[in-house]
Amino acid sequence: MGRIEWAMWANEQALAAGLILVTGGIVAVSAQFQGWKFAAYAVAAGVFVCLLEYPRGKRKKGSTMERWGQKYFTAVVKVFGPLTRNYYIRAILHASLAVPAGFLLSTILGTVCLAIASGIYLLAAICGEEWNPIESKPRERLEVGTTIKYPPTNPPPRPPVDARRKQADEEVRGQDNAVVVQDE
Repeated sequence: MGRIEWAMWANEQALAAGLILVTGGIVAVSAQFQGWKFAAYAVAAGVFVCLLEYPRGKRKKGSTMERWGQKYFTAVVKVFGPLTRNYYIRAILHASLAVPAGFLLSTILGTVCLAIASGIYLLAAICGEEWNPIESKPRERLEVGTTIKYPPTNPPPRPPVDARRKQADEEVRGQDNAVVVQDE
């Protein structure tokens, strides 16, 4: 069985946590809860986490689906270099961002989710994972003549392979016409 890439799980968890922090913070700020300043912090922290976590990292094996518009966020994350690529730093960052938001009931769920994401990032860092950007490869246009040497001549359903070999070995003849054509 293959090795688990923990960073993929942590990325999804942290992105969801950021969205939950923003939602809980907006609710607390708009309702003017007691301690709404913590909620304003939670909105700012949630937006920061969402911007940091939106670009997915490249998997070691297999392919990774790129999120819509990810290439723009990837450029920003690449600028900060080791501060954003290292999962130890991300684990500490998420844990420290989660603490102040935990003092308000409406943001406690986002805090717990961000703390879980921090733990998963720590596990990913211990396993030696690192964030690498997904770089799209330019698509090559394939010409029909170079990719398909011998296109099929008969329409589907085609006979089995053995019958095709027999047909290729036989001499190709013209078709007999049952109707006699007379010239005038």
